Amino acid sequence: MQCSWKAVILLALASIAIQYTAIRTLTSKPFQLCPLPSPQNCGLGGQETEPPFERGAAGGGGCDDYPYFSINATRKTHILVLATTRSGSSFVGQLLNQHQDVFYLFEPLYHVQTTLIPRLSHSRNAADRRVMLGASRDLLRSLYGCDLYFLESYIKPTPTNHTTDKLFRRGASRALCQQPVCDAFGPADVNVEEGDCVKKCATLNMTLATEACREKRHVAIKIVRVPEIGDLRALVEDPRLSIKVIQLVRDPRGILSSRIETFRDTYRLWRIWRATGRRPYNLDLSQLTVVCEDFLSSVSTGLSHPYWLKGKYMLVRYEDLARNPLLKTKEIYDYLGLPMDKNVEDWIHANTRGSNEPSAKHKFGTVRDSAANAESWRLKLSYDMVEYTQTVCQKVLHQLGYKAVKSVEELKNMSLSLVQDKTFVPFL
Repeated sequence: MQCSWKAVILLALASIAIQYTAIRTLTSKPFQLCPLPSPQNCGLGGQETEPPFERGAAGGGGCDDYPYFSINATRKTHILVLATTRSGSSFVGQLLNQHQDVFYLFEPLYHVQTTLIPRLSHSRNAADRRVMLGASRDLLRSLYGCDLYFLESYIKPTPTNHTTDKLFRRGASRALCQQPVCDAFGPADVNVEEGDCVKKCATLNMTLATEACREKRHVAIKIVRVPEIGDLRALVEDPRLSIKVIQLVRDPRGILSSRIETFRDTYRLWRIWRATGRRPYNLDLSQLTVVCEDFLSSVSTGLSHPYWLKGKYMLVRYEDLARNPLLKTKEIYDYLGLPMDKNVEDWIHANTRGSNEPSAKHKFGTVRDSAANAESWRLKLSYDMVEYTQTVCQKVLHQLGYKAVKSVEELKNMSLSLVQDKTFVPFL
């Protein structure tokens, strides 16, 4: 009985600690809600979805103490690329990264996952999911406010004096490879290779990174560790942010093929199926079905046009972007309300054609013949694997405009595209 009482007391203390941490997270200085000069900054329809935070009885702690909100008064755009692995998200991220006014981060939620749920890439456990999503939303709020110190809690080993060499894919962000963050490259060095950045810029100073973020007019973040748009509703509705979501989708058959080639250990049994024509009895089919379930749920939500996504949601098929990169990128920038500068256009011309460069063969590389790559999975997957995928993913394939094949001949006939002409208009 005595042990039982001790357990109750410990649980109560743990609960209080968790609530206290959450309160501190939501009421830390970067997120104090101050009145902004224009009604358009006050959330959807002028209605706040959360009550303003207390400013103190003495009226202290005004907006002048919160530089983030003086920045957001000029409508800093917070761009979120929502995707899954091997869907072309690195390519889309780079289209935003090349813009001179955008501060871009490549999958910062990697650190949340590896810290909270190590060794699990897509946990379906409800408790794990809640923990991951709660921490992810808090971190995204902080990063959109240019509070990069918050990220340090998830980087291992913990940064010393706000410096680290462990930020995941640091070199994928131009802003983290330029001054004031890095002195190794000057303004004339427009296209710095990721490996060169990591090698020459050495450790990352988070204070300088925060400064670089605040100097940019917009923040873009790519994530592949949040299953669906509904999981981000609290973030999208947050009146302190100006979120614009780009949901990137790709034919699930293409995603499966790319994962088999890229994550060879994880998808070893799928390779055995492809090579032998026999499906292993212990094959983890959720590696495919989860993708289709999440796509279907997320896309159904986005295309149903709920009020909380008005002006904040655009669906992009990777195949459309691969076939017409310049035109589709222009549409993306129009949706974001940003001019597409010359850096972006030059990068598209340089990175959407065939290349023999080593970076083109890197598993996260973006240098490729994008049009040829969009349906190359048809030459790599066996017909029975494609047929199975079409069965379990039938609804989402139909919804997104991907045609099913009914024979090996139809599968291998590359003169006929399996991508239907279908227009997805941003929800404005």
